[in-house]
Amino acid sequence: MKILDIPQSGKEGLSVSLQGRYGQVRRALVIPTNPRTSAQKGVRDIFSRVAKGWRALTQAQRNAWNAAAAQQKSKSRLGQSGPLTGSQLYVKVNATLSQFGQPVVDTPPSLPAFPALAPQNLVITNAGGVIALKLICPTDPGDGTIIRASAPQSAGREVCKDVRILGTCPAPVAGAADITGLYTARFGVPAVGSKVFVVANQYVDGYEDLGTEFTAMVPAEE
Repeated sequence: MKILDIPQSGKEGLSVSLQGRYGQVRRALVIPTNPRTSAQKGVRDIFSRVAKGWRALTQAQRNAWNAAAAQQKSKSRLGQSGPLTGSQLYVKVNATLSQFGQPVVDTPPSLPAFPALAPQNLVITNAGGVIALKLICPTDPGDGTIIRASAPQSAGREVCKDVRILGTCPAPVAGAADITGLYTARFGVPAVGSKVFVVANQYVDGYEDLGTEFTAMVPAEE
């Protein structure tokens, strides 16, 4: 429920505070389900393995990560952020690299300059009952464009933060990258009238840029 209180965020006792669209919100603490899917366990294994790697570094290597991390800020929360720790930056960079089959690095990479994002729009078609999801890509997305998506949502849904990694963007054909296989392998075929949220962003040397969101409705059969 909405409350009048100082800005706050996080868990306290059996309550959770957060910033809602119309102000401060407090709700009962709910323990999320733990389905232990293969994708979930895979991500946990990556984080566990990468975190152990931090302890195996030399002190000189850890010092280098600490120095690099001091120049990078955490994601802002309630208007506040602070520098990362060396271990946080190490895990952040190497978890992303491991997620996409790249080798772990012991030396912090320099912050990259990201190219323009290739995907520009999401288009969903329904030709003869065959539903296809494609990202319009005027340029080649390369190997480092990450595609995340939501399960099919209600048509009236305007915001969806629950997106999961599908993989990297396929090469476009005639200016469109077909992500139907990636999507249906994770969520199945979306129903007519549902809405799909897709977020695309890039990674370079383990660093990720901000994502761009696209949405589209599943149309009736043409």
